[in-house]
Amino acid sequence: MIRIKGRPSVLVSRRAPDVTLIGGGASSVSIYFDNNATTRVDSEVVRAMLPFLTDQFGNPSSMHDVGAAAGAAMKRARQQLQALIGATFDHEIIFTSGGTESNNTAILSALEVMPGRTEIVTSAVEHPAVLALCGYLEKTRGIKVHRIPVDQHGRIDIDAYRTALTHHVAIVSIMWANNETGTIFPVVRLSEMAKKVGAIFHTDAVQAVGKLPIDLKSTAIDMLSLSGHKFHGPKGVGALFIRSGVPFHALFKGGHQQRDRRAGTENTPGIVGLGKAAELALECMDEENRRVRSLRDHLEKGLLARIPNTFVNGDLLARLPNTTNVSFEGIGGEAVQFLLNRKGIACSFGSACTSGSSLQSHVLEAMKIAPTAALGAVRFSFSRFNREEDVDQVLQVIPGIVKKLQDSFPAAVR
Repeated sequence: MIRIKGRPSVLVSRRAPDVTLIGGGASSVSIYFDNNATTRVDSEVVRAMLPFLTDQFGNPSSMHDVGAAAGAAMKRARQQLQALIGATFDHEIIFTSGGTESNNTAILSALEVMPGRTEIVTSAVEHPAVLALCGYLEKTRGIKVHRIPVDQHGRIDIDAYRTALTHHVAIVSIMWANNETGTIFPVVRLSEMAKKVGAIFHTDAVQAVGKLPIDLKSTAIDMLSLSGHKFHGPKGVGALFIRSGVPFHALFKGGHQQRDRRAGTENTPGIVGLGKAAELALECMDEENRRVRSLRDHLEKGLLARIPNTFVNGDLLARLPNTTNVSFEGIGGEAVQFLLNRKGIACSFGSACTSGSSLQSHVLEAMKIAPTAALGAVRFSFSRFNREEDVDQVLQVIPGIVKKLQDSFPAAVR
C-alpha cells in the first residue's frame, strides 16, 4: 500500500509529494517513473470531484435542481475536454469507462454501420485493447484483419498500409502514440488516406491526449479514444470522440443517456475529474513538455554514458516527450524492474496490461529487436510531478543493478 503525505501542489512547478511505502518497500521514498501505466490524480482534480461524491450527488438525467447541477457539471467537463482535443462540438464527446471501452465501441460500431465491409486495418504494435478485439473478431466473425508492420524504430510501413486500404475496409484503428516506446504515428496523414476509400478512421490516443497538442478540427479523424488516468485524472473514466455526422451504433442498450449513444447513469464525479484534468493538461502542456522532455533526455544520456551495451528503442525524432524505452543487453528487464522497485523506484518492463507475463513485448518483437535486447527493455515514463532529483537518484542506483545482473549472467552479455 502507498500512503501519500499531502503537500500543496502548484501549476508548472508541481513537485511530487513524499511517498512512504508501507509493507514491502525497501526505501522510504518512492520515485514514480511509470506514468504511461497510470498517473497520480492531481489534487485539484480531487477537489473538483469531491462535491459530486457528497452534497451534489444527483443523477444528471433527473428533472430537479440536484440533478440539474450534476448535468451542468457534466456539460462543463465536455467543454473542457473539447478544448483539449480541439473538437468542433461538445456533443461529439461520449463519456466511457476508459480507453478499452472506447476502442471496443469504435471498432464494433464501425462494423455495424458499414454493411458489406468486413475488414479492419490496424498496426502490429497496438494496445491489447485493440489487438485482442481484432483477434476475437477474426475467430468468431470471420473479419479480415490487416496488421500493418513497423520498422526497427517502430514506424509504420506506409506502403503496406496503402496496399491494405480497399473498399472492403470498415475501419482503420491506428494508435496516435505507442504506449511502450512513445513512437508517434502520422495519424493525420493516415486518416486522410483512409477517407479516400471511405473507411472510418479511429485512433487510440490514450497516450497522446494531454501530452501532445491535438486539434481534431483540422484532421480527417472520425473517432478518438482517451482515458483520464493517463493525464492525472481518475481511473475508470474516459471518452470517445465521434465526429459529427459519422454514423454510430451504440454498444450499450438501456436508457437515453448521452443522446442514446451510451446507456447507463453517468459517473458524474469521474467525469468532473476528467474535465478538470483536461483543463489542467491544456494549461500545463507547453511548459511541462519542455521540462518533462528535459528530464527524460537527462536520464537517457546518463544511462547511455554509464552503462555499456545499452540503447534506446523507438523513433527518437517522433516520440512522446515523457517516454523512453531502454534496453540493457543480455539481462532481463523484469529483473531490473524488480531490483529498482526494492530501491523505491517504480518503472515498467512493458505495457502494464501485459506485465506479469514472461513473453517478449509484442511491440519490440514487431520492431525486430533482438531477443537479448528486447527481454532487457525497461520503460521509464515521466509526468509533471517528477523532479530532477528523481532522475539523479535513478542514475546513481541503476548502473550497480545492471552490473550485478550482468555479473550474474556473464555469458548473456558476450
